[in-house]
Amino acid sequence: MGIFNDLPVPSDKTYLREELAQIDESWAAARFDSLPHVVHIITSKDREADIRILREQSDVVEEVVDEVVHAYHGGFNKAIQNYSQILRLFRESTEKLGDLKHDLADAKKSLGTRNKQLHQLWYRSVTLRHIISVLDQIEGIAKVPSRIEKLIADKQFYAAIQVYLQSSLMLEREGLQTVGALQDVRSELSKLRGSLFFKILDDLHAHLYNRGEYSSVASSIYERDDEVPTTTAVAASRMSSQPLSRRTRTLKGDSQFGVRGLTNGSHRTVSTEEGSSFDGHDEEDSVEHDEASADSKLLSYQLPPWLSDSTPDEFIEAVRKSDDPLHVKYLQTLVECLCMLGKVAAAGVIICQKLRPTIHEIIISKIKAHMETRNVSKSGSSQGDRTGAVGLHIIKGQSEAYRLSKEKPPNGKSNSGSHLAVSPVSPLMAPGGKAQAAAKDLLDSILDTIVKIFENHVVIGELLELKASQPDINTPKSLPTDVKWNTDSEASQVTGGYTISLPLTVLQSECQQLICEILRATPETASADAAAQTAKLAKKTPKKDKRGAPEDGLTFTFRFTDATVSLSNQGADLIRQGWGKRASNASQEGYGSAAVLPEQGIYLVASIYRPVLQFTDKITSMLPKKHSQLVNDGLLTFTENFVKDHLLPTMFVDYRKGVQQAISSAAAFRPRAHTTTYTPTVEKGRPILQGLLAIDLLAKEVLGWAQAMPKFATDLVKYVQTFLERTFERCRTSYMEAVLEKLSYRLIGRHDIERLMRLDAASACLPSSLGHSVSHSEAVGSGVELNDLFLSLPSIKQDNLIRDDNKLILLASLSDSLEYVADSIERLGQAVPRSASQAEGNSRNQATSPRDLASFADEYRKLATDCLKVLRVEMQLETVFHLQEMTNREYLEDEDAEEPDDFVISLTSQITRRDEGMAPFISGEKRNYVFGGICGTAARASIKALADMRSINLFGVQQICRNTIALEQAMSAIPYIDGESVQQNLDRVRTYFELLNMPFEALLAFIAEHDQMFTPTEYSNLLKVNVPGRDTPPDAQHRLSEILSH
Repeated sequence: MGIFNDLPVPSDKTYLREELAQIDESWAAARFDSLPHVVHIITSKDREADIRILREQSDVVEEVVDEVVHAYHGGFNKAIQNYSQILRLFRESTEKLGDLKHDLADAKKSLGTRNKQLHQLWYRSVTLRHIISVLDQIEGIAKVPSRIEKLIADKQFYAAIQVYLQSSLMLEREGLQTVGALQDVRSELSKLRGSLFFKILDDLHAHLYNRGEYSSVASSIYERDDEVPTTTAVAASRMSSQPLSRRTRTLKGDSQFGVRGLTNGSHRTVSTEEGSSFDGHDEEDSVEHDEASADSKLLSYQLPPWLSDSTPDEFIEAVRKSDDPLHVKYLQTLVECLCMLGKVAAAGVIICQKLRPTIHEIIISKIKAHMETRNVSKSGSSQGDRTGAVGLHIIKGQSEAYRLSKEKPPNGKSNSGSHLAVSPVSPLMAPGGKAQAAAKDLLDSILDTIVKIFENHVVIGELLELKASQPDINTPKSLPTDVKWNTDSEASQVTGGYTISLPLTVLQSECQQLICEILRATPETASADAAAQTAKLAKKTPKKDKRGAPEDGLTFTFRFTDATVSLSNQGADLIRQGWGKRASNASQEGYGSAAVLPEQGIYLVASIYRPVLQFTDKITSMLPKKHSQLVNDGLLTFTENFVKDHLLPTMFVDYRKGVQQAISSAAAFRPRAHTTTYTPTVEKGRPILQGLLAIDLLAKEVLGWAQAMPKFATDLVKYVQTFLERTFERCRTSYMEAVLEKLSYRLIGRHDIERLMRLDAASACLPSSLGHSVSHSEAVGSGVELNDLFLSLPSIKQDNLIRDDNKLILLASLSDSLEYVADSIERLGQAVPRSASQAEGNSRNQATSPRDLASFADEYRKLATDCLKVLRVEMQLETVFHLQEMTNREYLEDEDAEEPDDFVISLTSQITRRDEGMAPFISGEKRNYVFGGICGTAARASIKALADMRSINLFGVQQICRNTIALEQAMSAIPYIDGESVQQNLDRVRTYFELLNMPFEALLAFIAEHDQMFTPTEYSNLLKVNVPGRDTPPDAQHRLSEILSH
């Protein structure tokens, strides 16, 4: 039964619960009705059993009731006893209160009689208690100076200021102001205030320049070890209306301390623009970042060591909860100390005074450390020379080519004209040279240090700007206002003239001076514009030993000026007190960069440009939004103006002179080879004309500058185009000097001949495309037609031909050199878009620059093709010129031919001589093109000459065959020549003339069988010529016509 479930049944009688559960719940109803149970028993078949069950259930219930009674009886008895005790205690207390009231009434009567005496005793005790307290305070204040000194020695500046302010407040209390014994303490505290200020200022100055114990840079900037990258300060949501940088955070709340950066979000960078945030780590480092952030949070919520002895207050609690990096927290603490001392303006004045000398010293120390590192690396390995890693894919091989032009080839002969390849700058100063790499490394190192220093200045500047918005920051906390510490309401006056713009200006000014020293810039032409600069430099005479010499007439166009600082009375006093003596003016001497750099000069601006660009980007990212315009006229603007107004005009003049010197010298277009065979690469001795090789190197070098300074790539590409145009005109002049008034030059200019040459199969090897592919039949037909045109010309004279072999060799060398330069220009044109696309110019120029270079490549290839075409036509005309002696003569020899005719000997010797002369300058397939047309022309001329012969006998036929054999031998001696074509052409000549030895009937039979071997005219000429001993009937021509007509 559920109603008995909560009854206190003993654990040894748990069976009672089971038996109770078997009893029907109707027995426990509120209104029990016994009638159903009686009726059930009466009507039951086994009444005794039902009665026995009821009795057993009754026993169980009685046993349960007994257990309940036993369980609650003891508690009832104990409760009754407790109530009895309580009643007794109340009764006794009532009796005692009655006695106490009676005693108090007696005491009141006794005290009323001596009230005045008691009042006097109480007043005396209070007075004595106050005197004891004042003595304790005086004793404590007397120990304050030593305590402050100990805290200063332990660098517990915040705790020292707390003790100082508390003690100063106590000294101002009424009652202690007239204590003469405290005057010495007041004087000592005043001195400690100044000492504490200078200690804080010294520590702030050290941490501003990453020299302090808690600086973001782990290693000193004077050490030679690698620097540890500065911890990126955190930017968070702003409660202040002032925009702040991404590197720092400020929380402007109700706290009088104005604590910065009290929000969560460690190691995250929040953009100054609303709603944009960026995670400071890659996803792949998320696990490491989570572990590191967990550890950093445990550390960040611990009290920093410099606040361990401080009394807890709002500032300390805010610093403890802040997620800012350690060095930012320390800078916050130092600024807060200055505010509590009321020395913000004085500190700002002194920081401004020390700013430039300190930066100057840091730059010098970095240069010295760089020099020591270089000396150590040199002493460690004799092969420790480092080549610049700034090489460009477009000038790959340039240094090797330059070196080869200066060294001697393997055969021991010096490269003639190698001086023509001299650049306006030395190899050290060239793009990718050691001087460029050294300048970039040095400036990267220095600018990286400057960026880390400026990061600290941004933190301080933002803190001071925030403090400037609070009233009386130059009045010590908890002290009465002192008029002489008050300054103007303007922020710059409140902070002693120190703002974020000042360190940015000074830092960039010092970097600018360093860059000017590296560039050897002088104030000679500070106000000269680009045109005047160009005109001045153009008047200079180039010197052979100018390489590596300092450039004259270079300067920077402007100089940063320090912000004007209004010194308050306190600032002037403090400078006179000590810091002004220690802070010497900025050194006027140089930085000593010459000891680190192999060379100095204006061309080093190419390696300086990219570090300055990266430096400006970093500075811009650090600046608060409202100060972002400060970089507009900064170091990057100076560098770009310097490049535009000085480097580009100087570079144009220098390289123009180099180009002029390279192409105007007599040796520039003088073919010289040191091998007897052609080699395809310059490194292995390809005999490129020195003038064109120099131009190629200069063009690559100028485009190397464009790669280093992509913003000015368009201008530099235009320079290259100008140089290539001048060079092309000079090549065209050399070409015209060789071919002017010569028949071959006039012939290739004819449209019909030009068309036939394009159809010739041999033209496939030409550097420029000459048209669509042609069939074999068209190619053969064009060759025959071209030879017929040459043979139809009036009698060729020697004056119509190029008789000077040197001119022919020049044309061959010029063709190969022009093709080499064209290939190089084409590669440069493909590389230009990657440079020009980064330039800030108009997109049209970027799109046309590659096309312009490609057009120059086409022009160069076309001129190279014209050279080869002239050579081919010239050799064909030479063949016609020599073989025209076969006409109008009688070949009636009286003996067997042992030697070829003199004109054939002259022709073959000329072929051999010219082939040997051209062999080192053109490739094998080009030699095949130049000399490959001789056989076809010779065969055609020999067959056609029969029509003009008066007589020929058997020995005359043998003489002509001997001539063809000699010509075939001469042609076969030329490598890469098509020997099969030579043999076919000359076999055809021999076959044709041997037909003269056949009787008339046999000749007709041969013609009938081979009517397609020769033309009808050629067969007719066989019958027209007089052959002694051959009987030719009168109707010979008629019979021949009948045979050919079938």
